[in-house]
Amino acid sequence: MTPFGAKLRELRKKRGITLSEMAEALGVSAAYLSALEHGKRGRPTWYTVQRIIAFFNVIWDEAEELQRLAEISDPKVSIDTAGLQPEATELANLLAAKISGLSRDSLAHLLHQLRVAAARDRI
Repeated sequence: MTPFGAKLRELRKKRGITLSEMAEALGVSAAYLSALEHGKRGRPTWYTVQRIIAFFNVIWDEAEELQRLAEISDPKVSIDTAGLQPEATELANLLAAKISGLSRDSLAHLLHQLRVAAARDRI
């Protein structure tokens, strides 16, 4: 599941809306919405995110959060480390090889560490 998919499911469940009801209102298939929630589809388009924001009638911070989550929810990431330090290539390959076996706590810890490092290096 992607961050966007988790938020989409949370909003839908909180409001008691079925996949079919939401799909009909948005003019997409229930299968597409299910795949989006489960991270089986790529990042949604800006247009799709805007339609979802309008559907749930969310404003300001929550709308910005949905857009931000959509931007970081590509389930098939490709990392180009050409021209970077050897450690960057090692990190990318190690993460690709090990990510499926990491616990939720380990993922949260690594994510926190990366955010701290990015802030420190101002990436």
